[in-house]
Amino acid sequence: MIAKKMYIGGAWTDAASGKTFETLNPSTNEPFGTVPLAGSEDIDKAVAAARAAFPVWSSKTQAERSAVLNRISAAIRENAEEFAMLGAKEHGMPAKLGFGPTMGASGNFEMAATYARATGGDFIHSSKPNVLYCLDRVPIGVCALIIPWNLPLFLMSQKIALSISTGNTCVVKPPSVNSVIGLRLAEVIDGVEGLPKGVVNVITGPGSSVGHALAAHPGVDCVGFTGSTETGVSIMEAAAPTLKKVVMELGGKNPAIIFPDANLDQALESLGHHQFFNCGQACGSPGRYYVHESVFDAFLEKLLACAKHQIVGDPTLPETTMGPMVSVEHANKVMSYIESGVSEGAKLVYGGRRALDKGNFIEPTIFTDVTPSMKIYREEIFGPVAVLLKWKDEDAVIDLANDNTYGLTASIWTTNIARALKLGRRLTVGTFSVNGHNLIAPEAPWGGVRQSGIGKEGGWQGVLEYTEQKMITINLDEE
Repeated sequence: MIAKKMYIGGAWTDAASGKTFETLNPSTNEPFGTVPLAGSEDIDKAVAAARAAFPVWSSKTQAERSAVLNRISAAIRENAEEFAMLGAKEHGMPAKLGFGPTMGASGNFEMAATYARATGGDFIHSSKPNVLYCLDRVPIGVCALIIPWNLPLFLMSQKIALSISTGNTCVVKPPSVNSVIGLRLAEVIDGVEGLPKGVVNVITGPGSSVGHALAAHPGVDCVGFTGSTETGVSIMEAAAPTLKKVVMELGGKNPAIIFPDANLDQALESLGHHQFFNCGQACGSPGRYYVHESVFDAFLEKLLACAKHQIVGDPTLPETTMGPMVSVEHANKVMSYIESGVSEGAKLVYGGRRALDKGNFIEPTIFTDVTPSMKIYREEIFGPVAVLLKWKDEDAVIDLANDNTYGLTASIWTTNIARALKLGRRLTVGTFSVNGHNLIAPEAPWGGVRQSGIGKEGGWQGVLEYTEQKMITINLDEE
């Protein structure tokens, strides 16, 4: 079993209480790693370390900071195979698929290093003849970064890169179930030349205690969080008394609208991948399929073929395409959604059962005859469960797509690009794609509206989220 320590002020440390907790291998639910269980003393120590490092790091030139980020990017690439296998064993993503998000983690640092070099201020023309106005971009201070468990390395690297690129320091709480992955990234970062001690601190423990305490801590200036909408509300409540800035990417129930003229093979190549990739444990996964009645049967046939093609099994094996759900608790939650779909009258056309004799494996699952009143239609399942509805009226399907509390992403599938763009403007989402699903990369901003979040992650806009605007006024009178 792997044993790790927390990373505070550039040093490796146990919890002040001496307490630890275990992470599990989701394929077997057997112990995988042991990590410290942080308490209030550890949180205070990590925030203090970040606060002490802030003047040093923020006073560096942007060129110096970007050079450090590029070295972190290179170090992640050098350890990519190890990270992919670690993700298979502690998270459950097949190693051959985990290599992509690992390289994306490297790309996050590279992107932030590049965009931060271009981040500057503005000159404002004044109505006063002898006054000069300048609007600068400055770092916020200490950022608490609370990471979700579904893509731990990628999202941890994204938040660290965006926050420290412009001079902030941070305290990072990796997801409890993936804590070994988070602390291994800390080890890689620690080995990079030029990063002052305390710029990045990594502490481990439950979100309900450590995450909440970080959000409420008076020494923290900004909170970056990705996770469920319910937890996001709790984080905002904790941050509210000190009026911290929050950057949040939350849940989604994402519509995919299939028109009669859509290229179904192209659609299924993308949608099928996103539906079952990482067992559907992704905020941007297709949540609701609206398929025109004239092509519904053909689309369903191709989606069934995609589901049957999935190989559920040991994520360390090269043939596996779907590993286990991340935990017993989450597997049980997904199964409860499947059971509710059946009990509410949806037609289970494929899957819907546990797979294998041990671990948290669930079959790829497809429902039809779904209605908007059903739980599987309205709520985010976060699992390998596809929910299909027929439609025939263009205006009605847009209204259905918008009839949800979320607003993360959507896709429209048609050869009529003008129609897609016109209808896409009517979708209440942060991102919509035409003939593709989540066509994003590190340089592309990502984030939702409504209960899907606040602000953007990724790209230049993501870098700006971790800065404040400072107004500078200069009196040019010589007298």
